[in-house]
Amino acid sequence: MGLHLSLDRIAPAAFNFAMEVESIYQALLRCGDPQQDAEPGLGGKLLYAGELAGPGRTLMVAGNIAGAATLAATADAGAQKQAIRDGVADFLVTSLDEALRILKNEVRKGETVAVLVASDAHVMEQEMLERGVLPDLLQPSSWVAASFCRGSRRLVTGELEDGRELIVWSVASSPARWLPRLDVLALESFCSHAGSAANSAGRWVRLAPRYLGRLAQDFRVLRAEPRAAQEFVSRVQRSVADGEISVEVEISLKRSKLDFIFTPAEP
Repeated sequence: MGLHLSLDRIAPAAFNFAMEVESIYQALLRCGDPQQDAEPGLGGKLLYAGELAGPGRTLMVAGNIAGAATLAATADAGAQKQAIRDGVADFLVTSLDEALRILKNEVRKGETVAVLVASDAHVMEQEMLERGVLPDLLQPSSWVAASFCRGSRRLVTGELEDGRELIVWSVASSPARWLPRLDVLALESFCSHAGSAANSAGRWVRLAPRYLGRLAQDFRVLRAEPRAAQEFVSRVQRSVADGEISVEVEISLKRSKLDFIFTPAEP
């Protein structure tokens, strides 16, 4: 066990982006069905992310992980191409009509989808108001939120103070090879603990790497129950000691202020 965990290999911009997405993901799940026993998700909910630039992109990524049908807009051609290339958006369309045709079908089926409209967000929002398009969820900073407030729910973001542990981990080399193996250990740890927190952590482990993309490909971050977090640490320690994982692993439990470095034995 190390006294100080540097995690120097994680770029600050990538870490901050992942943390913002994780925080919004947790906020989105709090808007779902509180009685849901299975893995939580927002299937069948329409999320309006607003302008893709800035918070809109973060919200769209979180919406994808949470399972929502997400709508956003931007007139920036570069941002449009980047969103499609990174898998943040599934469809790039030229009008609200095209977007609604896709969204209505996916909302009805409860499927995850992200649709980006090549338009200025304010122009599209005015069209949404005129046509009575009512999202289920909105980002709180959207100027259009006040007009939709009667039927839409605004997200409340911020630190989640429910006793969960914030876990960060990375490997010394070959993350594409070793992080998926650590993901399996994380899922096994969470599956042994019932409850919505374990289920939301499990969903994040499965889907976050896909939607966070290249920016966060060298590390993982998530929130989980303290017992599940400790079990994950123990599983990783055993796997490194047994030679199943032959790379140095760094894990930080931020809430508990515990840092670990597990180094494989010399061959």
